[in-house]
Amino acid sequence: MKYKITLIILFTSTLIWSAIHPKDYFTWFLEVIPAIVGLIILIITYRRFQFTNLVYGLILIHSCILMVGGHYTYAEVPLFDWIKEALDQSRNNYDKIGHFAQGFIPAIIAREILIKKKVVNNQKWLNVIIVSICMAISVAYEFIEWFVAETTGEDAESFLGTQGYVWDTQSDMLYATIGAVIALIVLGSFHNKQLHDLKI
Repeated sequence: MKYKITLIILFTSTLIWSAIHPKDYFTWFLEVIPAIVGLIILIITYRRFQFTNLVYGLILIHSCILMVGGHYTYAEVPLFDWIKEALDQSRNNYDKIGHFAQGFIPAIIAREILIKKKVVNNQKWLNVIIVSICMAISVAYEFIEWFVAETTGEDAESFLGTQGYVWDTQSDMLYATIGAVIALIVLGSFHNKQLHDLKI
């Protein structure tokens, strides 16, 4: 329980920091709302469905990525501006970290739900379905970005963070897919151990 309380404190502290003089409040709201909604869902469903500590930790990491992006906007995160200059890159690539996480973290969340609910018994098909779910999430997010851009016009530029890159949407989905595959490869065994410890 102490672990989860620590995560909530870290989440709240980062959220408060991100809300203090962000680059743009509209962009901040768009970026952090998924983290806030996610926390609310976790609280509401906690008695009926509890995740492993691994999943809760990953959700915090993803939330922090969103909050940092909301505070500075994805195109202007200072560390990645420095990396851009140091490596002579054409753009600030912090958004690619966000989209990688958009596949990496949901992959383990989906894996845990599917395993606990005994939706799929075949390990190979389990991995295919998890990656497909993550790709669907990425596509849905791109649809949301498109909708926001169409309805708000120039106000959505910071939210989109394309920085003039014509293949931004496609590369975002690719990074999410790569993130999902890597999560399954790197964390699959450790996740199994945590599930085993919970007698799943």
